[in-house]
Amino acid sequence: MSYQLICTDIDGTLLNKDRELSEITIQEVQRISPIPFVLISSRMPKGMRHLQSEFGNTTTPLIAYNGGLVLNSKNEILHSTAICNLVLAEIINQCDNTEIHLSLFHADEWYVPSMDYWAKREENNTKVTPVVKSSTAVLSSWKEEGKGAHKIMCMGDAEEIDALYKTLEISFSNEIMLYRSKDTYIEISHKEISKKTAIDVLLKNYYTNVTMDKVIAFGDNYNDIEMLKAVGLGVAVANANLEVLKVADAVTDTNKNDGVAKAIKEFIK
Repeated sequence: MSYQLICTDIDGTLLNKDRELSEITIQEVQRISPIPFVLISSRMPKGMRHLQSEFGNTTTPLIAYNGGLVLNSKNEILHSTAICNLVLAEIINQCDNTEIHLSLFHADEWYVPSMDYWAKREENNTKVTPVVKSSTAVLSSWKEEGKGAHKIMCMGDAEEIDALYKTLEISFSNEIMLYRSKDTYIEISHKEISKKTAIDVLLKNYYTNVTMDKVIAFGDNYNDIEMLKAVGLGVAVANANLEVLKVADAVTDTNKNDGVAKAIKEFIK
């Protein structure tokens, strides 16, 4: 099979134990150029562009927020789906009188109520610094500007996070997607988007000569499952969740052992 597009998750899949790109990964991506190598992540665009620069690969689109925002190589919006502000208002209300940290994202905007432990941790992981602003003030601004959240992150004590998850699942299961990468995290996005729908956007509006069976995708977690099942070759890294390993067409080495680079070398000669 002659593959024409590669899409890869970042955290837990592409980056090594230091949350960086290894030299062999950079070399393999550069070797197979000009096959487009598209980053597809729950991260914001700012948290992905420095990786593109390391590849020398700044002319490909970006898929941010698990598909909530799709940008072309000129940073123009191909697709954008945000969470309704009525839902955001209720999430803010639910987090009042708790220790839960709320991070609010729209495009390249990231707001936190304070530079607490959680904000500093995410800053370290993504190499992006947030703006300190209260959640209610952000909501007020977004209402005036006609914006909404592409992603909401709730982080904190596992018991409080568990209680919030159950409440939101009951109240808004038809409107939002709740994803727990850890017991102390909830990532919230719009119900209608996914990494698979984002690839559909790219194939319809950007890579119009590429079909889904010509796409390779890499992933490790639950939010990668739909994507891995849809593409021509869905590859899981060995450290992936069991459910991901079950649906993958192939399994490569772990992210810490350059699994993506090894699979590229194997499948693209």
